[in-house]
Amino acid sequence: MSPTITQTRSEPEQSTTPPAAHWVTRATLLWEHRRLLGRVTAITLIVSLAIAFLIPKSYKATGSIMPPDQQGSGAMLLAALAGRSGGLGSLGSLAGGLLGGHPSTALYVSLLESGTVSDHLIDKFHLQEVYHKRYRFTTAKRLAHLTSVTDDKKSGVITIAVEDTDPVRARDMVQAYLDELNNLLTHTSTSSAHQERVFIENRLHSVSADLEQAQLALSEFSSKNSTIDIKEQTRGLVDAGAKIQGELLVEQSGLQSLRQIYGDGNVRVRETEARIAALQRDLKDMTGSSAPLPSGNGDANSATTDAQDKGELYPPLRQLPRLAVPYADLYRRVRVQETVYELLTQQYEMSRIEEAKDIPVVAVIDAPGIPERKSFPPRLLLTLLLTFLVFVITSAVILIRDHWSRVDSGDPRKKLAEEVFSVLGKRIRSVAGRGRGAA
Repeated sequence: MSPTITQTRSEPEQSTTPPAAHWVTRATLLWEHRRLLGRVTAITLIVSLAIAFLIPKSYKATGSIMPPDQQGSGAMLLAALAGRSGGLGSLGSLAGGLLGGHPSTALYVSLLESGTVSDHLIDKFHLQEVYHKRYRFTTAKRLAHLTSVTDDKKSGVITIAVEDTDPVRARDMVQAYLDELNNLLTHTSTSSAHQERVFIENRLHSVSADLEQAQLALSEFSSKNSTIDIKEQTRGLVDAGAKIQGELLVEQSGLQSLRQIYGDGNVRVRETEARIAALQRDLKDMTGSSAPLPSGNGDANSATTDAQDKGELYPPLRQLPRLAVPYADLYRRVRVQETVYELLTQQYEMSRIEEAKDIPVVAVIDAPGIPERKSFPPRLLLTLLLTFLVFVITSAVILIRDHWSRVDSGDPRKKLAEEVFSVLGKRIRSVAGRGRGAA
């Protein structure tokens, strides 16, 4: 029993090989094929350099924007409190959570990645022809792949990067993203200030039409009745009437004296009587009739027809009180409409200012510029990577072939592999022969 046991223990010891020996064997095998490895590496280096230079260069243009701050002074106070060290506990944590989230940033990122913005860029830059795509959705996917929109969670700054083979077009596309975002925010603004501005604007148009109608009615009434200012006209007519009455009394007193001295047939007496008649006629025309105004539209047009036909510059004194009522009503309407128009104009300007403040407009931190250096491909890295990869593959093939040659030909695994490879080779040759025959 003991010799057998000793023999079974000695066999593994003889078959066990140190791990370093395997590496030495493999290194020796690769060194024997160093010329092949050198040729393959040199050819691969040249081919990889050609591939790296054949790949079209891409340029990346970037731009940074800061969304409008929609947080009020209370939020700023919380930010200041959150920044102070110690003493706040959960309040500081809550403030930091509220202020660090920047909920508006996620909204603007979603708007930049929306289909509306991408469709406008596709149409503006003819990206279907640039990307050689047949369908718009594949063009949109390509644009999304070449566009990067990232946001800083702490500061809320959004960075837009676009890659393109043309550096100028890359810059223009980043700028187009900013313009489309501003347009989208402007058109989708449904704030209370906007609604208030629209309401005041419509009301202002209505009041403007009413004011124009009231002014036209007052001007027509004043033109037909010669009523410029009822109060001043009444005062002027009263003063003029008093003056005429005073002159009439003086002339009548003088007439009595002249009749006693010269008699009724004297020329001076007849001149004085003519002056008295003229003064009485002027006083009568100035005083006018006290007949009531005709009913109708209330504009007292018929009451002053005779005065207009005579070409008088002012209405009769006895009609002024009656004309004062419709004149005051029309004047009051004009004044009311003017006051309302002035107030609405002021409110309209204020609402426009508030709407301009309320519309979120992004602030550009870094304007997009024309990139001076390419962003892809990294030619040196790509060349070294391809060369190293082919070197590793070639070394693996050498080692696998050496290991395969050492396998016993009677091994069933080797027989199965040879059979499979032979069948695959025949199939490949037959397919290649059909292709050449068809050609």
